[in-house]
Amino acid sequence: MEQENRRRRRKNLPMAPKREDRALEEGPQEAPAKSRGRGRLRVRWLLNTLAVTLVVVAIAVSAFSLAMYSYYTSTILATLESKAQTAAGMFRNYTETTYLSTARQFINQFEEKTVIEVQILSGSGRVLMSSMMDISGASTHSPDVAAAISEKKVRTHIGQDPDTGDEVISASAPVVYNGVVVGVVRMVTSLRQVHAQMVRIVAVTSSVGLVILFIMGLCASYFIRSVLDPVIRVTETAKRIAAGSYGVQMEKKSDDEMGELVDSINDMSMKIDQAERTQSEFISSVSHELRTPLTAINGWAETLYNGEVRDAADVKKGMAIIVSEAQRLTRMVEELLEFSRMETGRFNLSVEPIDILAELEDAVYTYREFFRRKGLELAYTECEEELPIISGDPERLRQVFCNLLDNADKHGGSGGQVEVSVGREEDQVAIRIRDHGPGVPEEELPFIKYKFYKGSSKARGSGIGLAVCDEIVNSHNGSLDIGNASGGGCVVTIRLPIGVESV
Repeated sequence: MEQENRRRRRKNLPMAPKREDRALEEGPQEAPAKSRGRGRLRVRWLLNTLAVTLVVVAIAVSAFSLAMYSYYTSTILATLESKAQTAAGMFRNYTETTYLSTARQFINQFEEKTVIEVQILSGSGRVLMSSMMDISGASTHSPDVAAAISEKKVRTHIGQDPDTGDEVISASAPVVYNGVVVGVVRMVTSLRQVHAQMVRIVAVTSSVGLVILFIMGLCASYFIRSVLDPVIRVTETAKRIAAGSYGVQMEKKSDDEMGELVDSINDMSMKIDQAERTQSEFISSVSHELRTPLTAINGWAETLYNGEVRDAADVKKGMAIIVSEAQRLTRMVEELLEFSRMETGRFNLSVEPIDILAELEDAVYTYREFFRRKGLELAYTECEEELPIISGDPERLRQVFCNLLDNADKHGGSGGQVEVSVGREEDQVAIRIRDHGPGVPEEELPFIKYKFYKGSSKARGSGIGLAVCDEIVNSHNGSLDIGNASGGGCVVTIRLPIGVESV
């Protein structure tokens, strides 16, 4: 991006916007589609909720209406049946000749004749008298009458009257005299009032259902907003992170699952931001580390090639610098390749029985003279007891020792002394390398073994040496701990298990 901007400046062209600027410019263009997406989800959720509520309310209203209709009809039917049976029982106490006169008196004195029609029928089903109108001589074909005559029991009927076509409820009780049905008392009432009452009940229950539906709509809308709004904020934050705004944080407004999601997004954002900064620092550091030896190699190579140095001692010194810097580049490249193999899972160990003391002493012997030339004392405390043979990769472990000694030189060489000790701690071998330098800031200790992490250190290096060492030690089922020693300086402790058959 910076190279493109420089090219545009040279050509007097406007600079390309940064990734964050492009994201801000593109944001309003995406807003309509984003709003439509939100609206569709909100409407779909609301419709689904209301549809379920509507079905439940409809079932409840129907069930309640049917229950009320059944209650009304059963109550009316029981009343009619009771009145008809009572009247028929009363007529049995009279002779056949006095039955009709008594029936006429009963009809005239019947208090509910305005809503209930009383019919007195003959034994053949012909109407003798009625409380509503004079229909004497007419025959009734209602099924309850025929059943009462044939079965000599009270029978009822709900439905359309075959003679009038009206919706009625009727109850017919036979009048039995000397074992013979001499007449029938029939109580009839119209279902018109029941239907009108049911219309009112359905109207009221439907109104209540609509109110419930409205309340559920409000509740669903509030619930949808309480769920979707945080999701929308999370989505927008995720898009900002994807657009390059690493490290952006969201406000946590609840401790529920949504709060946990916000914590995860914030943690992810911080880690991406840290990884981005670490990568930038790594590129800058590696570029600097590569530039320094390359500059020395190129400078001395050109000098020697042009014949500017003719003294044999100077030529030898120049060649030594070229070789030294080339070896430094080789080690750096090998370190990067080693870490790459670890990251991709192509890191393998050549395990064999080894004498850990011998491997450590070889590394100490290698660095002791090197430290002496720099004015740095390397103090090695030999182990008083004989340590058992352990299983491990000697080359990899020697790499760890050399890397840690090199770090002690780079970061703690100002203290003038590096101490190395080894001993047995229960079922482990403990190796400690301590310097007397400034130590590591406490806030940087948790991250010091992270790849590419250099913290506040200005020393040369790629920042992956400790990550490689930690991976090697962990592959041996051991541990590598880094901390500040009492009295100043940094101490690194390597613990390797004793008696491991395989790694």
